[in-house]
Amino acid sequence: MLNGNPGSHLSGNQQLYGPYRREGHAIEPGNAAFDEDLKRRNPGWGLRCLEDVAKVAVGHGLALDRVVEMPANNLTVVFRRC
Repeated sequence: MLNGNPGSHLSGNQQLYGPYRREGHAIEPGNAAFDEDLKRRNPGWGLRCLEDVAKVAVGHGLALDRVVEMPANNLTVVFRRC
């Protein structure tokens, strides 16, 4: 999503869905196991910290609009153009 300059290609909202780490929130056991599995496959993989993703998005002209908690400890994260 944030490769290149996505902000220049978007005219509206950008939505992401999946598990994230969040500062100040404990990671659920299922997400922790998924994170460990990803890192075993490739050390550069793993659950991303939502706050880090939001910082990168700002650099691409996007602002975090809202976070919606979803089933199975996933999030829908909505960014909007600044």
